[in-house]
Amino acid sequence: MKPLDQLVQQEGAIQDRSIYWDNDVYQAEMEHIFARCWLFLTHDSIIPEKGDYQVTTMGEDNVIVARQADGSLKAFLNSCTHRGNFVCFSEAGNTRSFVCPYHGWSFGIDGSLQDVPLEKQAYHQEIDKTALGLRQIRVASYKGLIFGTFDESAPPLEKYLGGMAWYLDSFLDVPGGIELIGPPMKSTLECNWKNPSENFIGDGYHVGWAHASALEIAGGSLASMKGLNEYDKNSGLQISLPEGHGFGAIWECVAALHPGPPGVAYQQWVDQRSPAVKEIVGEQREKFYRAHWNATIFPNCSFLYGTNTFKVWQPRGPHSIEVTTWTMVEKEMPKELKDMIHADNMLTFGTAGILESDDGENFENCTNSNRGHSTRQGTVYLGMGQGHERQEAGLPGIVSDGWVNETSTRGMYRRWAEMMSGKSWDNLSTTADLENNQ
Repeated sequence: MKPLDQLVQQEGAIQDRSIYWDNDVYQAEMEHIFARCWLFLTHDSIIPEKGDYQVTTMGEDNVIVARQADGSLKAFLNSCTHRGNFVCFSEAGNTRSFVCPYHGWSFGIDGSLQDVPLEKQAYHQEIDKTALGLRQIRVASYKGLIFGTFDESAPPLEKYLGGMAWYLDSFLDVPGGIELIGPPMKSTLECNWKNPSENFIGDGYHVGWAHASALEIAGGSLASMKGLNEYDKNSGLQISLPEGHGFGAIWECVAALHPGPPGVAYQQWVDQRSPAVKEIVGEQREKFYRAHWNATIFPNCSFLYGTNTFKVWQPRGPHSIEVTTWTMVEKEMPKELKDMIHADNMLTFGTAGILESDDGENFENCTNSNRGHSTRQGTVYLGMGQGHERQEAGLPGIVSDGWVNETSTRGMYRRWAEMMSGKSWDNLSTTADLENNQ
C-alpha cells in the first residue's frame, strides 16, 4: 500500500486511484474503519418485539441483532464458537434460540451458549458454557437507528455522530418518529463501497447530467437542472462534519421526486406538520425538514430525505458491494401516503429503479476504470468549492453555499485518512473541536 499521505492529499481534494481497487487498501479499511466505526444495523421498527432479530453485516462480518425480553438490544457474531458455522441462516424473524446445524450447539436470544449435545457423555460435563457464547458486539440506538461497533474504546454513538445528530433531529424528532419499511430490497453492484458513499454525501453535481432524462420525464422543481444549464447557489447548501458525515440540502424541495398528484399529498403533509416540527426543533431545523437531502453517515450508511430512500453499502471485497435499501417514512403518516412514498422509492432508488440504474452504472465504471495498472497510478479530484467554506453560527460543521459542491465529500476523505492512520479516538477530529476553535 502506498504511503497514506499519497492516498489522500490537499485536505481530501485528491485521492489516489488505488484506494478504489487495491486489496491491501481494502484490508486496511476492514481493520481501521469497519472494525472501529459505529455501523448501521437496523431500525427499532424492524425488530420491535421480544425475540425479533435481524441478520446483517459489519464490513464482511456476519452479525445478528436481537430484541431482548426486557426490550433492550444485543448484537453478536453469527458464528458458532465450536467450529465456526453460521447459527442463523434467515435474514430476519422471531425466535427463542439459534441452533448451529453442524453439531447442534444452541444459543439463546442473548447469544449465550444454552445447550451442548452429549455434554455429559462426550465432554464429561467439563465444558465452560459461560466462556463459549457468541461474541458480543457493542450496540446502541439513536432515536430508533440501531448501530453496532466492534471497538470497545469507540466513543458513545451520539458523540460519534457529532453534529450530524443535530441535523438528523430535523426529521427524527417529528411527532411519532420515523420507521423503515421492509423487508429491504437487495442488489449487488460491482463497485468499491466508497463510490456510492461519496455520491450520496455530496454529489449534487451529477444530478442534472447523469439523471437528465429522468428529470425531463419527472418534471418538478429539479427539472431546471437538466443538462447542468441552470443553477442557483442560494437554492441550498452543503454541510461537512469532522466525523466524516455530511449532506447537501435543497431548500423547499422535500417532495421534489414525488411529482404529480401523489407528490402533492406529500407536500401537503409536510406543510401540515411543519408548525409542530418547528415547535420541537426550532426554525433552523424546520427549514431542513422542508428540504431534500443527500447524506451519508460515515462510513457506509446513506439516505435521501424527501425521496426517503435509506441505504447501506455493504462491502464485499474491494470491487463489489451488496446494496440494502429500505423506505423511510414518518410513523404517523396515513397508510396511503406511506404506500405512495414506498412505491416512488422503488421506482427511483429500488433495485431496478430509474435513478438507481443511472447511479449504479456510474459507480461500477468509476471503480472498474482502475483495473488497469497505468490508470491506477493516477489521481482523481474533488476541488469544487474548496477555499469557500465557512462556519455559520448555530450550524454544526463546515458550511458551503450551494448543494452542487464537494465540501462534504472532501470531509469524508479527510476522515477516511484519519481513520486509516490508526489514530486513537482521542486524536481524531470532532465537532466539539471545531466549535471550540471558533
